[in-house]
Amino acid sequence: MTDDVWLVVGLGNPGPSYAGHRHNVGYLVVDELARRMGSGFRAHKSGRAEVVEGRFGAPGTPGPRVVLAKSRTYMNESGGAVKALATFYKVPPERIVAIHDELDIAFGTLRAKLGGGDNGHNGLKSMRSSLGTGDFYRVRAGIGRPPGRQEVADFVLSNYSSTERKELPFQVDTAADAVECLVLEGLERTQQKYNS
Repeated sequence: MTDDVWLVVGLGNPGPSYAGHRHNVGYLVVDELARRMGSGFRAHKSGRAEVVEGRFGAPGTPGPRVVLAKSRTYMNESGGAVKALATFYKVPPERIVAIHDELDIAFGTLRAKLGGGDNGHNGLKSMRSSLGTGDFYRVRAGIGRPPGRQEVADFVLSNYSSTERKELPFQVDTAADAVECLVLEGLERTQQKYNS
């Protein structure tokens, strides 16, 4: 494998019952990136994830190779699937991008960063544990805090509101743009453009 492979992981829970949940925004973003590549997800031979292989960049000027991935395991076990893919494709942590929901950012806004803690996010916690480091990139899609006294777990495992569903395609599209910018132009440029 060449040295320029990137692994872009959308965090979420598999299965139709979770599809519309706030916790699954990472899946929505990698689905959009796959659509832009003109490819559909297929099972990886590890059996623990679905992948799309392609390149970012304009036609005729292809950028680095990219593997888009969705774990077939639940969020709190997604690190094992990510580790298996990173090993298979020989991708170091500094070329892994995790796309995930973020409670501490308002809905409709984004943040890109390198490293950091897991802030109680089970997908990030699992990745840190399996990779042995938190030094991978994150594109954090804001979902905001739950209203009133709703429990966080219930909030992230619930569907977007009708108002949010109207705005969601824009957030997903912008997050996909941010992932492409991160891989093609670097973190500093991505933060300048997308960290609102």
